[in-house]
Amino acid sequence: MARAHSVQRKTVTTAACWLVGFIIFFPILWMGITSFKTELEAVNIPPTFLAFDWTIENYEVVQERSNYLRFVGNSILLSVGSTLVGLLFAIPAAWAMAFSPGKRTKDLLLWMLSTKMMPPVGALIPIYLLFRDMGLLDSRGGLIVVLFLLNLPILIWMLFTYFKEIPGEILEAARMDGATLWREIVYVLTPMAIPGIASTVLLNIILAWNEAFWTLNLTTSDAAPLTVFIASYSSPEGLFWAKLSAASTLAIAPILVLGWFSQKQLVRGLTFGAVK
Repeated sequence: MARAHSVQRKTVTTAACWLVGFIIFFPILWMGITSFKTELEAVNIPPTFLAFDWTIENYEVVQERSNYLRFVGNSILLSVGSTLVGLLFAIPAAWAMAFSPGKRTKDLLLWMLSTKMMPPVGALIPIYLLFRDMGLLDSRGGLIVVLFLLNLPILIWMLFTYFKEIPGEILEAARMDGATLWREIVYVLTPMAIPGIASTVLLNIILAWNEAFWTLNLTTSDAAPLTVFIASYSSPEGLFWAKLSAASTLAIAPILVLGWFSQKQLVRGLTFGAVK
């Protein structure tokens, strides 16, 4: 009886998980389907799910209108570049807070996290004017700095959480063996926290890849990533839903593939230290 109840509960739980997963994935699925419709079919009411004339015209128009590979290259450069720069600051900061905490360490962590709660538009004008005066508008270097600073609190918080799970005695043993601070971080701490660092890197790349507010306001063409590529299909004449769906599908495809192939590493890193 107990076994039958357990099997039934497992079945219900599995079905519920699949249902939630489908609900979350459905907008992406619908966007992909819409990208193969004509503009007329894309706005039909009631909408058609599969019973329509499939076409790749929207993808051809998108490719002819825009240099897709240039936008992809900018997105890769901005997301990876801001992540690498962020790690250079986040790893030492998280190490100091995890293994040499002060009286105000928790307050500092909360303050850093609180900066994520500020509406970005509140800082747009001063940052825009600063970028204009420094000649950083529509530059990759300027955007890397913005994205790095934008996600630095998340980087430090996640790495701090992972580092706290590493026994401090291991680092003390390394110091007793004559390891310098640099060697302690690079050769002892970092290899032990690889799962956590990997998941932090993946999450930061996703956040930087999807950032739209700052990229839309600080770039026009040269440094424009895929978020600007998508926005270019919104015009005063209205939204071209089929072409917008095709552009959006092309924009999320690289990061979707990355997330699919790295999902095990991401889950492993996010649960790093959860079970002792």
